[in-house]
Amino acid sequence: MSASLLSSETLHASCVAKDGRAVLISGRSGSGKSDLALRLVDRGAVLVSDDYTVVRRVSGRLLARAPANIEGRMEVRGLGILPFPHESDMPVCLFVDLNLEVVRMPEPREPIWIAGVQVPVVALNALEASAPIKVEVALRLFGLPPG
Repeated sequence: MSASLLSSETLHASCVAKDGRAVLISGRSGSGKSDLALRLVDRGAVLVSDDYTVVRRVSGRLLARAPANIEGRMEVRGLGILPFPHESDMPVCLFVDLNLEVVRMPEPREPIWIAGVQVPVVALNALEASAPIKVEVALRLFGLPPG
């Protein structure tokens, strides 16, 4: 079955929501997904899911939630797996790809298809000090509207 026909997927991505809009943070293990999510939470975002996120298509939108076994928990390297306030079924509005090359002046990227829905993509280095601010700016400038 084609991925575009699926109505739900489990992604290797962390997810946080800011002002009712979810951001998926995707990257290889150790690329900084949880670290960036933690810094965004510190800036007022709320955890949706850490490391793996279930997305499902509902009325043409993607909604994100944590798998039941990790709901409300985040791995904080050096401290362990800790409980965090969290949200579920948040509309996905942006995809941050930590695997893509980060260029100084990028051309607009093609959106990614997830469960049959197009989502805008940005490439960032998660471990830069400015990364959480860049996510917030990208969400404001390029992210889908919340509803």
